[in-house]
Amino acid sequence: MVQLLNQFIQKWMPVLTPLSLVIGVLLEKIGTHFLFLVPVLFAVMTFISSLNLKFRDIIVFKQYPKTILFVIAFLHILMPLWAFFLAELIFDDRLLTIGFLISVAVPTGVTSVIWVTICKGNLPLSLAIILIDTLLAPILMPLILHLVVGESISLNTSALIFDLIWMIVLPSILGILVNEWTKGKLFEQYGKPMSLVSKLCLFGIIMINSSAIAPYVKTIDLELAKVIAVVLFLAVSGYVFSLVLGRLLWKSEADQATFVFNGGMRNIAVGVVIATTYFPSKVAMPVVFGMLFQQVLASIFYKIIRKNSEAV
Repeated sequence: MVQLLNQFIQKWMPVLTPLSLVIGVLLEKIGTHFLFLVPVLFAVMTFISSLNLKFRDIIVFKQYPKTILFVIAFLHILMPLWAFFLAELIFDDRLLTIGFLISVAVPTGVTSVIWVTICKGNLPLSLAIILIDTLLAPILMPLILHLVVGESISLNTSALIFDLIWMIVLPSILGILVNEWTKGKLFEQYGKPMSLVSKLCLFGIIMINSSAIAPYVKTIDLELAKVIAVVLFLAVSGYVFSLVLGRLLWKSEADQATFVFNGGMRNIAVGVVIATTYFPSKVAMPVVFGMLFQQVLASIFYKIIRKNSEAV
């Protein structure tokens, strides 16, 4: 039963994700009372996602130091600059600019491992990127936001760092320790039910946080349409940049596929938590909508990579 439900949710993620957003908006008055649960749900999701990581994944850095550093620079320098440029060019709204920045400044998505595996990419490299990038999040995200936000909006940097450590770093370390202690047997035996719990936590995060942006999305206007369009364009451009740069920089198709998914996917759920916790609700708009396109774009670029590989 659990396996069937998990497979059903996995198959219909592109539909269930926007549906969760709509439900959250419709249940605005109820969802806002559960905002305190979001960090807990995210910590649980991070813990489960980390159960297939090991401390030795960091050692891979010795094999691919330049590659990993370039990926981190792409994620936290190049893409944030691109997002900032687009937002400033199209919108005259600092809150939306911050939202777009947060949507790309978050760590790479843990689910990228799934697509890297399907594409026969470099799994050890992907795991190393995820682990190192996740552990650096409490340093990189506050730094990026501080540089952009400046004095325009008051930001409690120390509290932000603490929340990132509590939501990402500690659950990740705990998940790795449990994985090492059980020698991977825990995830082997209970991976499917835990994967189901992780997905349900994600839907819960989307629904609860969607209630926070409800006042801005109940009325469909030109600004809302532009926000969604720019979110989609930004997400697509992230994949395109990764695909082009990957082919220019690496000969290995496995390394190219790894860069595409680690460079294109984001741990958007943490961005939603940060946006709704530390900024006015409007900041969360670009971040929440970013969840709509993740899996769809991943499947599209998987097909592109596969076709190119067959052509060669």
